[in-house]
Amino acid sequence: MPGTVWSGQKSRPRRRRGKSRRTVPSGCARRNKVRPVDYEINANKYWNDFYKIHENGFFKDRHWLFTEFPELAPSQNQNHLKALLSENKGSEVPACRSSEDGSGLIIEAQHSCSSVSLGRKTQPPPVEENVTQKLRHLEICADEFPGSSATYRILEVGCGVGNTVFPILQTNNDPRLFVYCCDFSSTAVELVQTNSAYDPSRCFAFVHDLCDEDKSYPVPGDSLDVIILIFVLSAIIPEKMQNAINRLSRLLKPGGMMLLRDYGRYDMAQLRFKKGQCLSENFYVRGDGTRVYFFTQDELDALFTTAGLEKVQNLVDRRLQVNRGKQLTMYRVWIQCKYRKPLLSSTS
Repeated sequence: MPGTVWSGQKSRPRRRRGKSRRTVPSGCARRNKVRPVDYEINANKYWNDFYKIHENGFFKDRHWLFTEFPELAPSQNQNHLKALLSENKGSEVPACRSSEDGSGLIIEAQHSCSSVSLGRKTQPPPVEENVTQKLRHLEICADEFPGSSATYRILEVGCGVGNTVFPILQTNNDPRLFVYCCDFSSTAVELVQTNSAYDPSRCFAFVHDLCDEDKSYPVPGDSLDVIILIFVLSAIIPEKMQNAINRLSRLLKPGGMMLLRDYGRYDMAQLRFKKGQCLSENFYVRGDGTRVYFFTQDELDALFTTAGLEKVQNLVDRRLQVNRGKQLTMYRVWIQCKYRKPLLSSTS
């Protein structure tokens, strides 16, 4: 891609003669002979087979998450909020907002700000907002659910064998934190539950189909602070993506965040697919039967904003990976997004 700057681009090994870069034909001419519906019907089998073969040895723990998504360290965000409040003591309560690039968003700011406001008798909250918050609190507490006593709740969809969940639990020792994680594969969830780091008092792992609209999540609406989607949305059929995001957005608290990292258009993986692996436009099937879609920023923005979320961050992460042993240059394209559920207004 002319003019593209790739991070980490220091040196390039020579390309072998006689091999040209593979390009993706327009209109996805390389169609798969197997009906796409067959992969949809057997999706559960393919992912179970994947985890039965690889178990917990395929993916590495994602410790980079806290650099890209500081929202996953609630105790750090809370300490930063307390510092801001102390600096502004005696003055107007600071607005609950993120930094310009959205990388330092304080997820729990809306809760702390509202508690400070309640303590100031001269500025009581609007009656409508106060009543709405109380009713919502009663609705959540009406039925006990895993993690109901927690004050900060994170859900990871498509957790695999726990490469995101366990780093979060190991990094955060805050007893008020509770993490939910689910996966389409019952084999993957079983591997999470049998991991020595799994603590049922801090985590709840369950099997869930992101596309199944008839199956509910084990948490009520407006109860989650963060929802994580790491290379998972791309694994489902494009026609079902919007409804999946709509359902997840209803689980977020006002001010809650949805975090995503997934494959971008013309990533190396897309360019390397062979003839017959394309199911539909930018949607492919791997050799093991699992599927993958390659996004653009606009496509993801449309999915999240249609679900009523506000953009905080939507960027392309281009990286150059070099395998010097095999003399291979790999151009990776990922998209990283942060979208926030709007805060409650006094008229809602």
